[in-house]
Amino acid sequence: MILEGTILDPLHRTSFRGRVTIEHGTIARIERDDAVSSTRCILPGFVDAHVHVESSMLLPSEFARLAVVHGTVATVSDPHEIGNVCGIPGVRLMIDDGAQVPFTFAFGAPSCVPATTFETAGAEITAQDIRTLFQDERVRYLSEMMNFPGVLHEDPMVMEKLRVAKECGRVIDGHAPGLRGADARAYASHGISTDHECFTLPEALDKIEAGMKIIIREGSAARNYDALHTLLGSHPDVVMFCSDDKHPDALVDGHINDLVKRSLAHGYELMSVLRAACVHPVQHYGLPVGLLQVGDPADCIVIDGIDTFNVLQTYVKGQLVAENGHTLIARVPPPHMNNFNVDEIDASALQLSASKRTVRVIEALDGQLITNEVHSDALLVDGVLRSNVQNDVLKIVVVNRYAAAPPAIAFIKNLGLQRGALASSVAHDSHNIVAVGVDDADIAAAINAIIRVRGGVSVSADGVTDVLPLPVAGLMSDGDGYDVARRYSALDARVKGLGSKLRAPFMTVSFMALLVIPALKLSDKGLFNGTSFSFTNVVLD
Repeated sequence: MILEGTILDPLHRTSFRGRVTIEHGTIARIERDDAVSSTRCILPGFVDAHVHVESSMLLPSEFARLAVVHGTVATVSDPHEIGNVCGIPGVRLMIDDGAQVPFTFAFGAPSCVPATTFETAGAEITAQDIRTLFQDERVRYLSEMMNFPGVLHEDPMVMEKLRVAKECGRVIDGHAPGLRGADARAYASHGISTDHECFTLPEALDKIEAGMKIIIREGSAARNYDALHTLLGSHPDVVMFCSDDKHPDALVDGHINDLVKRSLAHGYELMSVLRAACVHPVQHYGLPVGLLQVGDPADCIVIDGIDTFNVLQTYVKGQLVAENGHTLIARVPPPHMNNFNVDEIDASALQLSASKRTVRVIEALDGQLITNEVHSDALLVDGVLRSNVQNDVLKIVVVNRYAAAPPAIAFIKNLGLQRGALASSVAHDSHNIVAVGVDDADIAAAINAIIRVRGGVSVSADGVTDVLPLPVAGLMSDGDGYDVARRYSALDARVKGLGSKLRAPFMTVSFMALLVIPALKLSDKGLFNGTSFSFTNVVLD
């Protein structure tokens, strides 16, 4: 097979007209020929430098089918989500499913399962489990070390996991939102080499000074590109791109290619952008992914031109896997695994008795995982706190999905619902059931719809409840990715029709149980202050 056009070689920062010959899945020859007239360009495929595939609500094999359309040939994938639900068997499910399709999944060994002791997870992954996972060469790194307080205080269990990674010669990923100065240097000094949680430029610069690489994130909920993109000009050699968490409708629309287009539109130098999108992840993680060099695996893409940058063809190991916007990867039989052990609830279980109406409120921020703590008034009716739609102070509930337990109840702002409720069993990191709504009946209906199908996302309002089942670990569908995206889009549109102005309301709500990111979150055990790392009262004294 021969590809002709302008060859873009970001590894050596060169471009020239010529042809690429692919034989037996590898780059056999690259020949310069100024007489080649094709306007197309040939370049290495894109790599998502940090993603939780589970957040796409798709199995790895389905994720790959959608991602290759946009020129993505590999991901650095943290199976932390299914690890929290199903443990080591869940991680292996992801590895085995991804191995069935032409795509490179570089999976990590989850470092924080459970993420904290302040929530109920479905499993635990120990340092010895991590050592066992590293016996599989496809497990290429230690996934994000979210317990940055444990690192800073040299918690023995955390130190043992870091030691195992170093002994096994694996890269260690970071996760330290807001960490700066001496704390950032101390965190990095333990061999932690990346961070994808920076939400301000000064924070990113502190971490670069500490020796870390910055992965610019643009996902469905967390969007940090606007704050960090100047690093492509000032520090291009330490930048990568990632999506982190991307819902299926967003994956249908685009992936790393969108960040490349945006960066070029900002005027950043072509090769610096392509190095962030293609080269740096391969080099940093030692991925078995080609960079358009003779002898490399033929992991490359063809675009229509630099000005438009539309992906025309994607090749993985020399196999044409996408062409003109259509995936050519066939579906494979889906595996099944779950961990769901909770009965339906009654709306009466969602009542929160109080003598005062002023409450601590989680202020959700569109495009961010961090939240603020604000104080506002809920409605107090007959000694029971209710949502206050006028102040946009709505009830949020987390239900333990692993064992019978009373629901945890608090309040949240900026969801914007005027009526109804939404719920999800995708609730980072332990993936209990999280729901937000205006009235208890709709909240209970949305939660029960998920319990009946043993995992999913749902909307309930006006006497009608819709649900998208996610039967694989309560996180992923076993269906066709494009169909899942359509069904999810319909639910998303319905939530927005109920009043939400958030860009990705389901994704935003899924992070309201993520205790390791401040300031205020809700676990199945209660309202949690992520700054002091302690529980706090809902009602103000």
